[in-house]
Amino acid sequence: MGGAAYLPWLIVAMIAVAIVQIARRVVLWRRGAPAEVDWLAGLAALPRRYLVDVHHVVDRDRGASRMHVPVAGGFVAACGLSLLGVIPALASSRLWWGLVFAGFAAMLIGAGLVAARRYPHKLPRLSAGRYQRLPFLLLAFAAGGAFTAGFGAIGDPLPPLSILTLFVAALGGISLVLEVARGPMRHALAGAVHLVAHPRPDRFGDDLSTALGAIDLGAPKLGVETPVDFPWNRLLGFDACVQCGRCEAACPAFAVGQPLSPKHLIADLARAQDGDGSAYGGAPYPNARSMGEDGGPHRPIVGENAVIHPDTLWSCTTCRACVEECPMMIEHVDAIIDLRRFQTLEKGALPAKAIEPLDHLRGCDEQNGQPLSARADFAAGMGVPVLRDVGEADILLWLGQGAYDLRYQRTLRALIRLLQMADVDFAILDDEERDCGDLARRLGDEATFQRLALDNIATLSGYRFKRILTADPHALHVLRNEYPGHGGHYEVIHHTALLAELFEGGRLPVAARQDLSVTYHDPCYLGRYNGEFDAARVVLDRIGVERREMTRSGRRAMCCGGGGGAPVTDIPGDTRIPDLRMAQAKDTDASIVAVACPGCTAMLEGVVGEVPEVRDVAELVLQAVEAGRVAAQPAAGSPPQRVTA
Repeated sequence: MGGAAYLPWLIVAMIAVAIVQIARRVVLWRRGAPAEVDWLAGLAALPRRYLVDVHHVVDRDRGASRMHVPVAGGFVAACGLSLLGVIPALASSRLWWGLVFAGFAAMLIGAGLVAARRYPHKLPRLSAGRYQRLPFLLLAFAAGGAFTAGFGAIGDPLPPLSILTLFVAALGGISLVLEVARGPMRHALAGAVHLVAHPRPDRFGDDLSTALGAIDLGAPKLGVETPVDFPWNRLLGFDACVQCGRCEAACPAFAVGQPLSPKHLIADLARAQDGDGSAYGGAPYPNARSMGEDGGPHRPIVGENAVIHPDTLWSCTTCRACVEECPMMIEHVDAIIDLRRFQTLEKGALPAKAIEPLDHLRGCDEQNGQPLSARADFAAGMGVPVLRDVGEADILLWLGQGAYDLRYQRTLRALIRLLQMADVDFAILDDEERDCGDLARRLGDEATFQRLALDNIATLSGYRFKRILTADPHALHVLRNEYPGHGGHYEVIHHTALLAELFEGGRLPVAARQDLSVTYHDPCYLGRYNGEFDAARVVLDRIGVERREMTRSGRRAMCCGGGGGAPVTDIPGDTRIPDLRMAQAKDTDASIVAVACPGCTAMLEGVVGEVPEVRDVAELVLQAVEAGRVAAQPAAGSPPQRVTA
């Protein structure tokens, strides 16, 4: 009897070993906090989530896609077809073993592509260590299985040789499934379960799910201190990581040398579950701080002698670039915010520079300690209506934190002037507008956020309006996506979207063509968080500028460094994120960087040297509209134009 006859039983043995290995992780996951999971819906959605959503991200790296399809598809096909060989009618069919051979052959091609990404030189973003063994294990299983099935397809003329090839397949296959508990193959099974029990099931398909969830402020513990404080399906998500390094390559903090690598962070969170001190094979945290080697299910995750240093936690800008690039749909930012909540609410362990803004938010509802009555001072003399005076309006203009900034006041004045030109019925809250709470929530101060949200919602409930307009994507995101969790449901529109709407409806005067070269910087909280990329580009095209795209734009745009409280946590690196972003803008040779966020304006305009000018989209539109109005007026003293039929 040749090796092909035993191939199905090898697959059975591999399944048995895999079950034992994954059970070791299941025990750890079950220690986590409860989480509601719709298992039936998750299982029904798994094929689409894996074959469409995951593959869509994988396919951004064509080399990875060309590798993943044959190695994963071939593995599943070869194992599934081999397993059916326990049926006598199939086991005696040469045609059947030919199909099994085809599955292993496809896997063998994929395994070769895996090896090419690591030998002779590994791609820099990939982890080494145990991952360097993976190509050899895949090649052994695929080659051994292919030869064994191939011998079966031709009648197994050399049984001793097919037994030898079966042994090679067994060596590779059993070694692969032994990696399910802690090694590179952990993501294969954990990843599939993660896609079924994902903590954000609404993020798949065309939907967005980016709002932070509220926590019960009456709970015994606020935020996450130890691994078991995470919901169990988030612990599962950490094990789904394949350490491909895409998140790390996209992370602005990592790029500028701050002590954060999203890949390392997730690996540390997986390691913290059982205190596994095995060596991490990826790039270290830049300018790494000293950390403890071992974790444990009931040991603190964050601390100067714990698994993760506090500076790593506070380096994150919450830009979601890591989440956007992760092929396994892991939610890095959610984990970071949960950890921050414990540091802030339970320990009061904030970076020194972040203490004062939070104290101001707690004491006077504004992060810089400014009086709320001064928020609209910049608009004195512009005739801006106040909602309590007019009673109702079509548009409520939410001024946001930028109203206190001298630079961004120019943007707001331009926007107000455009609204007046278009005869838009709008009003402001004036001193009734409190901070929206974005900074407090991103710094982990959920209590202050919830108080601000409830106070703002109570104020808004006393007025009638159709939509809220804001030039601040952070306020837009909070009002649109996070206030609903506290009873505030509003239609919120960004100023670039409204300007595009006004142009489309012919409500703004025809703009003069601008002889300007412009590159547009996508704000993270408008783009990745809310899926809005086109409106600003439509408006810029409408005013006739020459628009040039940066290498990183749209969904893959680089953060300016202004989100997540990063400007006030101020963790040092080798350089600054806005410096890197402005260098990317400069590479386009555009004379102007168009922005659409007060945070982006402040960060990018703070870059010194020979860099493009920073202008908000509203400022560029006002300039073009006013130029168009001047051009449309007849020159002084010129005779009236004769109109002929």
